[in-house]
Amino acid sequence: MNSEQLFEKSLQFVPGGVHSPVRSFKGLHTTPRFIKRANGAYLYDVDGKNYIDFCMSFGPLIHGHRSPQVEKAIKEAVENGWSYGACEPYSLELAEYICSRISFIDQIRFLNSGTEAVMTAVRLARGFTGKSKVLKFVGCYHGHLDSLLIKAGSGLAGVTAASSLGVTEQTTSETLTCQLNDKEAVEKIFAEFGDDIALVGIEPLPANNGLLEQDKEFLQFLRDITKKHESLLLFDEVISGFRIGFGGMSEYLGITPDIVTYGKVIGGGMPVGAVAARKEIMQMLAPVGGVYQAGTLSANPVAMAAGLANVKLLTEDFYSQLETQTKKITTIFQKWLNENGFEDYQILQKASLFWQVPATKKLKSEQEIPEHIGQRFSKLFEILLEKGIYLSPNAYEISFVSAAHDDEVVQEFEKRLWS
Repeated sequence: MNSEQLFEKSLQFVPGGVHSPVRSFKGLHTTPRFIKRANGAYLYDVDGKNYIDFCMSFGPLIHGHRSPQVEKAIKEAVENGWSYGACEPYSLELAEYICSRISFIDQIRFLNSGTEAVMTAVRLARGFTGKSKVLKFVGCYHGHLDSLLIKAGSGLAGVTAASSLGVTEQTTSETLTCQLNDKEAVEKIFAEFGDDIALVGIEPLPANNGLLEQDKEFLQFLRDITKKHESLLLFDEVISGFRIGFGGMSEYLGITPDIVTYGKVIGGGMPVGAVAARKEIMQMLAPVGGVYQAGTLSANPVAMAAGLANVKLLTEDFYSQLETQTKKITTIFQKWLNENGFEDYQILQKASLFWQVPATKKLKSEQEIPEHIGQRFSKLFEILLEKGIYLSPNAYEISFVSAAHDDEVVQEFEKRLWS
């Protein structure tokens, strides 16, 4: 069966035919490709076509598909068993490796996803502070937990509306929102609700609704105002953690959050999330503290082995080379855009992440994203897909470069663009 036939069949058994919405190619005028296998920088679909992959499973595959070191670790782990429901040494080794190399965390707990990690961080902050409200920013995505699946209503700071059916008004009443990069709005919210704000959560590099890099001054302002009001600051580094550098944006900026959440890269492509903080906060988690969290498959031994193999490859030289390759790719891509009817596009790039958007300046908030970018992206995506180039299939999703995007792949990318 080809991709079109498989998708039609999938629609019978799976809501929307997919297990995560963005895979549906919604808004695009083409059928989702069903991927049969992958290797290095390439995807291979059931129709016999291959693609240079810049989605990279939405970020985890920093070494590319089937990294030899990660694959070896997975195979060795599976030979020992793949789920114990008991203590094991693999998660301890990964925990020690991470905590000993990131100065601002003392302890870490592994979970199964970024959503679980943020859910735990919210509960942990409420338990630690004794406060109930959470402040988040429009344009930052923190997973699909109810309390943070919220966006601003009518552009008013503190006024919330759910982004999904099934999220109750009672839940939204505990969540405050405002636009990114708006110090005045944050100050007004703290003036009214400061005594009851348990947590301020932000992606220090917002990368789920475009790439909205924030000024260091704004993030430092959040650090200062949360300390002043005895609220906790969460840096959600599910995407940026171990991508920007080993210590993520927190280390890059030199700003220490109270809690940090991780995912994606630390799993090496396996399902992993993590919440980490200083010891006095983490000791609030059960079984030592009163904040409950549990998971049958948390710290799965295969995922832990994959994660450890993955992060052990992340050296300073690795990050430097990865950014060099990313700049080669974005330079070539920008030239093609300029010469092929997309001259209004610019490529925003940070480390090994990039986002193509029809705008002429750096964007810092959701309000600045041009309207109707989906229509333009649909045309661009389909042109590139036909050329054998696979971007993340949504106008607001960013793309990722991996170590597998070597000079040979860069040359092939350039060749395919102009073919």
